[in-house]
Amino acid sequence: MVRTPQVECAPRTAIQQQQLQRLQATVERVFTNVPFFAEKMKDAGVKPADIRTLADLKNLPFTTKQDLRDTYPFGLFACPKDDVVRLHATSGTTGKPAVVGVTRNDIAFWSELVARALSAAGVTTGDTLHVAYGYGLFTGGLGLHYGGEALGCRVVPISSGNTQKQVMLMHDFGATALACTPSYALHLAEVINDMGYAGKMQLKCGIFGAEPWTEAMRETIEKSLNIKAFDIYGTAELIGPGVAFECPHGGGLHINEDHFLPEIIDPDTLEAVPDGEEGELVFTCITKEALPLIRYRTRDISALYTEACPCGRTIARMRRVRDRSDDMLIIRGVNVYPSQIESALLGVGQTAPHFQIIVDRKNNTDTLEILVEMPENTVLDTVGQIENLRARIDGALETTLGLSCVVKLVGPRSIQRSEGKAVRVVDKRK
Repeated sequence: MVRTPQVECAPRTAIQQQQLQRLQATVERVFTNVPFFAEKMKDAGVKPADIRTLADLKNLPFTTKQDLRDTYPFGLFACPKDDVVRLHATSGTTGKPAVVGVTRNDIAFWSELVARALSAAGVTTGDTLHVAYGYGLFTGGLGLHYGGEALGCRVVPISSGNTQKQVMLMHDFGATALACTPSYALHLAEVINDMGYAGKMQLKCGIFGAEPWTEAMRETIEKSLNIKAFDIYGTAELIGPGVAFECPHGGGLHINEDHFLPEIIDPDTLEAVPDGEEGELVFTCITKEALPLIRYRTRDISALYTEACPCGRTIARMRRVRDRSDDMLIIRGVNVYPSQIESALLGVGQTAPHFQIIVDRKNNTDTLEILVEMPENTVLDTVGQIENLRARIDGALETTLGLSCVVKLVGPRSIQRSEGKAVRVVDKRK
């Protein structure tokens, strides 16, 4: 089965009319059923009847992850608890998690959204989808699983871990599509090579998400696995993977605007920024039954584009998320994102696509150390060659970051591999 993207290609006027109707219904429902939202709207001086146009969205109050934690576990649910058929939670390591509930209808439309993403990547009923996202409270595994089944392809629910077995089954089952984090895709590529399966896989595409990744990382994955790599975007609080997805034309991720209203705001002033300008991504859920969040601040840094894509889809696109404000480090007064370091290292070449950032504080001064892994079979015969490579990396990082750091070249496979989201930063200041 090849999906026909009818909704995604509708005239924008039709999309906006549907959005307004769904927004008005959602605002009325949360005002009536969720005391937290009702109180916030009253504090902002807004009533459901005040939402007459999409432009009125800006008058509604924002929601944050802290709001979910403060109302833990079910304080933001907009439906009876008996209607909730599954509970997910965010993967935060400290404090209360953000709890996410879904109804049967939520699961049905979520499955359709992920099916759209898979179809855009070229997955059809004839394909075998190897799902190596984690299953459980994390939404990635079940999200891709249900999307694959909705599309009608064969789904292998392998989850994460046990990488050698994964590689064997990918080969033996004839996996043609891979779904996992980009960092785990790189690890799979290493093990495929180790086990002698290089050039013997049937993979044609990969659907990767759950962590920011750069264009340089995409090129490395595509070369290592001989596939076409596609980005899929989502957060557990909104629904999970499937909020937005890439098509083969690139140029950003298509947002499923019939279910999520996107905005880009200046994170300092909280005012909207024009199309194409960078800011913080904000979403309003307009179809969710269990947890319809209003103006949810994702902390992801992106930009919006509303012109039609060459693929024919008319829904808005968002720039790929390379950075999260939550991931930003402040080193000696300078804002540093892990993605900047990744881009600089991959631009230099001669290193493996694995690194770790170690931040510490000594004598009341922040220190930044970057462990950079060398690829296997790399031969640097002299101290001069090693120092030359280190100097090139040093220069690239200082140019990119605007501050100096200590670069340590480490041996192949010495940085621990991730079977889920990569752990890029060790902040010893905490």
